[in-house]
Order: sequence, then C-alpha cells, then structure tokens
Amino acid sequence: MIEHRPLLMRANRLLGSALVEHNLVKFEELEVANERVLELAAQGNFRQASVLGLLVNETKVLKEEHVLHTVMDEHALGVVDLRHYDVADDVRRDLDPGMCWATWTVPYEKEEDFWFVATAYYLSPAVRTHWEKKLGGTVIWHATTMEVIADFLDRLQAEREAAAKAKPATA
Repeated sequence: MIEHRPLLMRANRLLGSALVEHNLVKFEELEVANERVLELAAQGNFRQASVLGLLVNETKVLKEEHVLHTVMDEHALGVVDLRHYDVADDVRRDLDPGMCWATWTVPYEKEEDFWFVATAYYLSPAVRTHWEKKLGGTVIWHATTMEVIADFLDRLQAEREAAAKAKPATA
C-alpha cells in the first residue's frame, strides 16, 4: 500500500478542499482531520487515513449522507450498493485493493469501453482523474458510502486469502 501513499494524500487533500468549498465542513474542522490523516499515514494505517472517515466517524462534524446528497444534487450521480451486486470475476481479479483503499473507489463493471465505478470520494478531482486515466474508456461514476466500499474490499481480501490457502503448495 505504501506505493499508493502519494495518491492517498492527494485524494484526501482535494476531497477536503471540496468539502470546504461545498460548505459541508469548516476549514478548522478539516485541518484537524488533515493532521490525523498525516499521523495515520505515517503509521502505515492507510485504511483509516481518510479525511472523510475522520470527519464522519471520529470528529463527527459531517454526515456522509450530506456528501452523498451533494454529489447526487450537484453532479447528477446515482448511488450504488455493491453489497447487492455481483461483480464479474475478471473485474475482481484485476483490482488493486491498495489503490481502492487510497481512493475509496471500486470499478465494479465493464461493458465494452464503459467502466462503472463506485466511489465515496467523487468530490476529489484527484480520484476521478486517477481512475479515468487508469481505466481508459468512458467512466460512469456512481456514489456510494465508505461502508459499502470497505465491505466490498474486505470480502475481496477474504476471497483472495481463501483462494491462496486452497491452492496446493508447489515444490
């Protein structure tokens, strides 16, 4: 995950700026969360190093539903819940969980040249630019919650660990 640290830091910095610009948090509240992101990232705790997660869960100055409503209202995004979605094996196989954690984003379907992507960090231009370059083709964005992203990535990790244990050892 260390290779994704610059992406994580940029994604969080630009998301924080957008949250202030949309009047969802005050600059002072963001500064507290930013300091904590730096602290957690320095400890290697990249999953917890999320400005959105800290503002919602730790300092409790923001409700994630307000972010979702902003994204839906101002950017006309739909919302997706990956807990009830069957992500294709080829899409799952090629996912880099570290990149997904750094951006709180998961590509979940590909149809021809169209990618369907779920994110809790849509307001971060760094996240959108990164995934659009990485995926190529047209990206159709959907908003989701951090809980949905975390649940999906935890299940993916468990599946990968189970598959690795099931493989016979080669001598």
